[in-house]
Amino acid sequence: MSNQKSFAYFGTPYVSRDTLALLVEAGYVPSVVVTSPDAPKGRGLALMPSETKEWALAHGIPVLTPQKLTPEVFAEIAAYGVEYAIVVAYGKILPKSFIESFPLGIYNIHYSLLPKYRGASPVEAVLLNDDPVTGVSVQRMAYELDAGDVIGSMETPIGPLETIRELRPRLIKIGAELLVSLLPRIEAGGIAGTPQDHSLATHSGKIRKEEGELAIPGNDTLNWRKYRAYAEGPGTYFYTERNGKRVRVKIVSASMQDGRFVIERVIPEGKKEMDYADFIR
Repeated sequence: MSNQKSFAYFGTPYVSRDTLALLVEAGYVPSVVVTSPDAPKGRGLALMPSETKEWALAHGIPVLTPQKLTPEVFAEIAAYGVEYAIVVAYGKILPKSFIESFPLGIYNIHYSLLPKYRGASPVEAVLLNDDPVTGVSVQRMAYELDAGDVIGSMETPIGPLETIRELRPRLIKIGAELLVSLLPRIEAGGIAGTPQDHSLATHSGKIRKEEGELAIPGNDTLNWRKYRAYAEGPGTYFYTERNGKRVRVKIVSASMQDGRFVIERVIPEGKKEMDYADFIR
């Protein structure tokens, strides 16, 4: 787009990468991408770029990977002539000075219907709570967690058998399309957002690995909700006794059938993936 205003894009994991790809496909190419520094991954703990960095560099977009968002870093970003910024799962708190320094503001895609489920795990939260409906909000960022004025939102029903593996990609697409529909008005000078009712705010915090532990046998409804929410990460697992030893068993796939939580595929500690029926035989 020849008349497109220059903007910076902040993001790190695949959620951010996939959103960036959809923005670029729609003709909105950031002048610079800001992402987390390369981090050790895999068994060898080799330094690896974030998914967003890898995609941006492959498509010729300049990338910055600051450890901290200092005034010097902002000067680097400002040198690209940016007028606003988009933030999608960046992973760092933006300083108040950053938020106030972009002439047209900073905008964030959040995967819930704000003010419900502010925080780090809104998609997991809707599944844990068995909500029938969720959605995406685009907010103009304020210096308080997910508390900015909402400039647009879109609802979507949640399928009764849908896990986070299916729901999150849908929300990424909805969020990118919603943002693209709002960008012409943002670039034209702004949108009058709707202040959130802070009294209705709920919080979804970071998920700990141990939250994925299930009791097998146990409460089928609770186990299914946890599996739906944590199927992508940190995953679900249970402990059982085998030959006098306590064995950790990771659940690879499961389903809900006639009100029963049915485990299908597992990875027992120290073994390869197998059918659950073979494991318990």
